[in-house]
Amino acid sequence: MIVQKLKKEVKGEIEMAVKYYSILSVVNSLHFTIREIQLIAFTAVRGNITDVDLREEFCALYETTGPTINNIVSKLKKYGVFTKKDKKIVVNPIIVLDFKKDLFLAITLKNETT
Repeated sequence: MIVQKLKKEVKGEIEMAVKYYSILSVVNSLHFTIREIQLIAFTAVRGNITDVDLREEFCALYETTGPTINNIVSKLKKYGVFTKKDKKIVVNPIIVLDFKKDLFLAITLKNETT
């Protein structure tokens, strides 16, 4: 077994969430784009992407548009990343963490050929 430790400091909850969801995307071979990851991270931190003010904040922060949000949400619903709760579009609670706290990840990749 090989053990490797990495330490990365990030500025803020959304940046931490972007790192986390980027890792999930790579490890699970999901091939999410950076914009998709940003939307997942933003939604996980802010709680939903249905509220108009949150959509406007995301668009301003990442210089994008409402239709782009709609397209991403539609695609990621198929993966089970986004779901509806109380008529709001949220990130599936299974993959939402408290990004206010430090995050320690342990990833085990098992080689089936050995």
